[in-house]
Amino acid sequence: MAFGKKKQEEIKKQDLKIWECSSEDCNAWMRDNFKSEETPTCPICKSKMVTSVKELQVVENNSAKWN
Repeated sequence: MAFGKKKQEEIKKQDLKIWECSSEDCNAWMRDNFKSEETPTCPICKSKMVTSVKELQVVENNSAKWN
């Protein structure tokens, strides 16, 4: 009797735009397609956030607001 492992799907990664907290003491960040306002503030410390790029797993946001 053979017990085969299921083939795992390849994780799709892509360079995505993110927003990072500008505070030195905070390491919060969020994906651009999950932001709640055009220029977000940090949800943790309320500091200004700046754009950056990070290689991340692709996750779709099905929210009607951002489609």
